[in-house]
Amino acid sequence: MRIIIPIKQVPETSNVKMDPETGTMVREGVESIINPLDLYSIETGIRLKEKYGGEIIVVSMGPKKAEEALKEAIAMGCDDGVLLTDRFFAGSDTFATSYTISKAIEKLKPFDLILCGERATDGDTAQVGPGIASLLGLPLSTFTSKVEVEDGHIKANRLIEGGYEVLNLPMPALVTVVKEIADPRLPTLTGKLKAKKLEIKQWTAKDIEADPESLGLKGSPTRVVKTFSPKVTREGKVIEVKDENSLNQALDEIIELLKEKAVI
Repeated sequence: MRIIIPIKQVPETSNVKMDPETGTMVREGVESIINPLDLYSIETGIRLKEKYGGEIIVVSMGPKKAEEALKEAIAMGCDDGVLLTDRFFAGSDTFATSYTISKAIEKLKPFDLILCGERATDGDTAQVGPGIASLLGLPLSTFTSKVEVEDGHIKANRLIEGGYEVLNLPMPALVTVVKEIADPRLPTLTGKLKAKKLEIKQWTAKDIEADPESLGLKGSPTRVVKTFSPKVTREGKVIEVKDENSLNQALDEIIELLKEKAVI
């Protein structure tokens, strides 16, 4: 069984910064980690490999620093990694990202299953997984909490409101997983040694034969036109209760306020 897992290196949540001019996220000089929700797709892939055999290839798009995320995934139990790194990829929205990763996956054929995290914590859109499936023409299960292989098909339990939807997908297929699917393992010493020795493949736009018009900002149909930090303002009134009269006054004012807000 050949499994491909796209992962993303994201800034620590507390370190997210936006460039006010371009509307894109500042990644240089910021401490980064594997997208926490991608850890669940990695764990799912490793468990499937342990049960059915095969190999796992992790793919990431980003600057050369993103190689750290690939090596961590390999230390957890994946077999190989590919880093898509090129200045043409800079500023990609979810559509351009899906296109770029799908072109890399085409080069990695054949494969049986693509596993993605539910979403990335720095964008929170949950669009890239389905975008890859659409571009590659693959059957898709999103928000999946259980994956099994039966007779050349993927049996997926998909979370829906009030229960589960059971899907039977012909392979190859793409599945995005939720946290309920498994508890991610930690990297092992053996895995770390393997990751340290392994040379990560680095592919450019030319390597994956991508259309330059579909990459980066040029290939992104969405634009961030403005970024700002919301300010929370609260208008209120402070009443000091010093005696019985001021207590009664405070109660009367609270009751009037609740009536005004149609609470009572």
